[in-house]
Amino acid sequence: MTATDTSQLTHTQSRLERSEATEVAMTILTVAVLVAAWATAVVIWGLPGLYIPAVAMVPVMFAALIYIAWG
Repeated sequence: MTATDTSQLTHTQSRLERSEATEVAMTILTVAVLVAAWATAVVIWGLPGLYIPAVAMVPVMFAALIYIAWG
């Protein structure tokens, strides 16, 4: 392995790290937007705004648990 190969490896590695950082940032942003939307629903509709989205997510979580258990 030459010095040029090492330089290219480092450049590729830093690009991967930026990609992972972008993915983490987008995940955090998505969660923050969903929490803000849920909080807005609570402010607008009160108690039904709190529990209706949670009840609506039950089938999604059930499917996710089946998918995880399946392998």
